[in-house]
Amino acid sequence: MLPQDIEATAENVIGHAIRAGLMIATAESCTGGLVASALTAIAGSSAVVDRGFVTYSNEAKMEMLGVPQDVLARFGAVSEPTARAMAEGAKAHSRAQVAVSVTGIAGPGGGSDDKPVGLVHFAIAGPEGTVAHVEKRFGAIGRDQVRLESVRVALGLLLDAATQ
Repeated sequence: MLPQDIEATAENVIGHAIRAGLMIATAESCTGGLVASALTAIAGSSAVVDRGFVTYSNEAKMEMLGVPQDVLARFGAVSEPTARAMAEGAKAHSRAQVAVSVTGIAGPGGGSDDKPVGLVHFAIAGPEGTVAHVEKRFGAIGRDQVRLESVRVALGLLLDAATQ
C-alpha cells in the first residue's frame, strides 16, 4: 500500500525494536495514522507496536496526550514545543519506551508566512525523555507528498532510536 522504501524502513524499525526489546507508540496529526499504518503493515509488528494516537484537533492533543493548553495557545499545534509534548504524552499514555510525533501543515491550504504549507515538526521521546526534534520545510509539494515525506522522517527517527 505504501511506497517500497517506506515499507523497507518500517521493516527495519520493527526488526531493530524487536531485538532491542522496545515498545513503540506514535502520535500523529498531519499524517493521520500513516506512521502507525506503515509499522503495522509489517508481520510481527504486534510484538513492538503498542498503540498509535491520531490527534488531529487541539482537543485530541490535550485529551489523549496531555499536551498543555498553554503550549498550544502560545506556540500553536505546529511547533517544536507541541511536537515534544505529543511525543512525551504518547510515551506517558502507553507502554512504549519510544514514541514519535508528527504535527504539520500538509496543505494545500492552512499555511501562513510564519508557518507555510509543508512545515512539519517531529519529536522522538525515549527512555531519557525527548531525545530529538526535527523541523522540515517540504514546501508546497502537495498534500500526499508532504504526508509521505513526513512518514519517512518519522520512521527514520524511530530507526535511529531503535538502533542506539
